[in-house]
Amino acid sequence: MLNFQMQKIILTTLNSKFTHTSIALRYLYANMAELQEDTTIVEFSINDAIQTTVEKILVHNPTIIGIGVYIWNVSEVRELLHLLKKISPNTKIILGGPEVSHEPFRVNLDGADYIIQGEGDRAFYELCHSIVDGNPPEDRIIKMSMPSLKNIELPYKFYTDYDIKHRYIYVEASRGCPFECEFCLSSMDEKVRAFDIEVLLEEFELLWQRGARNFKFIDRTFNLNIKTANRLLDFFLAKEEPYFAHFEVVPDHFPESLKEKIAKFPHGALQLEIGIQTLNPEIANNISRPLKLDKIQENIGWLEQTNVHMHLDLIVGLPGESLESFGANLDKLMSLSSCEIQIGILKKLSGTYINRHDIECGMIYSDIPPYDVLQTSTLSFSDIQIMKRFSRFWDLMYNNGNFKRSVELIWQDGSVFREFYVFSAWIYAQTDATYKISLQRLGELLFRYLCDVKNMEVEFVSKTMLDDMMKYQGRTIPLYLKPYSAEFISNQKSKVSGFNKRQQ
Repeated sequence: MLNFQMQKIILTTLNSKFTHTSIALRYLYANMAELQEDTTIVEFSINDAIQTTVEKILVHNPTIIGIGVYIWNVSEVRELLHLLKKISPNTKIILGGPEVSHEPFRVNLDGADYIIQGEGDRAFYELCHSIVDGNPPEDRIIKMSMPSLKNIELPYKFYTDYDIKHRYIYVEASRGCPFECEFCLSSMDEKVRAFDIEVLLEEFELLWQRGARNFKFIDRTFNLNIKTANRLLDFFLAKEEPYFAHFEVVPDHFPESLKEKIAKFPHGALQLEIGIQTLNPEIANNISRPLKLDKIQENIGWLEQTNVHMHLDLIVGLPGESLESFGANLDKLMSLSSCEIQIGILKKLSGTYINRHDIECGMIYSDIPPYDVLQTSTLSFSDIQIMKRFSRFWDLMYNNGNFKRSVELIWQDGSVFREFYVFSAWIYAQTDATYKISLQRLGELLFRYLCDVKNMEVEFVSKTMLDDMMKYQGRTIPLYLKPYSAEFISNQKSKVSGFNKRQQ
């Protein structure tokens, strides 16, 4: 006979931001069966003080603590684990999540009593059940096979009203990815599995009735199953604005039925994340990534004509790729679209096949999270450092939308990559920093660069920047632009609309 009344189980993780929620914790909670009434979800962020986090966990006097471990929080989890075991050594701590599902472990997590590798929806309950029952397993590491999605309780009713009002709601229609990109953990999955679409739509409707308007799908390939994709798009198209739906899609699979649905979405309602990574066929072949250039160009060109907000991804440091090759990728994407382009640095995740290039391509990575590439046979350490700064300034100056038209003046007569490369080096020389630079300071630096370095007419630059900076209601004219603002109508109404500020 199990003594459940004396047990307390805490499910926790450190999210990367306060606005994020953990769908994984809610899956675990949903599948706790008779242990659910003694289980509590307590979420934190990596910005919270670890000792305060420990205090808030231990106030529950837990018997078992389950912690979700990811690339963005593993260093903090190590400290959390250390303190929990120091203060409450008899509490059983179970780790799970992508960062501990594949070996080798590059962060010392030896303090954990158990580690679940793989999908833990049911495995966590079974492990807790055995611990509570007094028959814990002998093996510290528990390797799980993929559970049937039909046997998993869904998590959506366990988003709180506070979550719905203040945070992103993460959802999924499938798990797995059919592709084998060597840098990605999803390539390790055996197959793509889909949830019952009818059951899902009922759950999403309940979320909607509770006020949810911000849905982020975590599916790796939303547009793989077109029938399911169309049903999900129909769900949102039938709703009144405003709302925000985010999907990750493959760029070469947009049949007409899907295009017909996408074309109906209003401004600011639909965001598609498209992992391009590289447009160089040789590099794509190196990492086992399918690359149908004609289809990619055709579909991005078509999407550019819709109201969809696109978020394209490029990676710096892929095996064999040079700065010239990466620059050609960026120039090509910019010729196809004016959308957000996220520039990331290659990471070596445990369990992926990217390590097969280590010797031939001179790949050297950091063993400290997030395991960034440090050097390759075609990129020096200095090159990668420069590109990290390039990426950061690109995000600040281009992706955030504050200088949408003004920043384009940097490269109006040449290569986007080459011109912004020079600009990012210049701005770093002025600041010796890439973080904690105010919007006012960024704008002033851009103004100086365009006028003093690029020798553009001050009146033209100031007008362009005023149009950019003042497109949002409530802003005041920056000091550096005030001398040129006499003819500017400062009380003009916002020219943009949308549910998400970054999309605006």
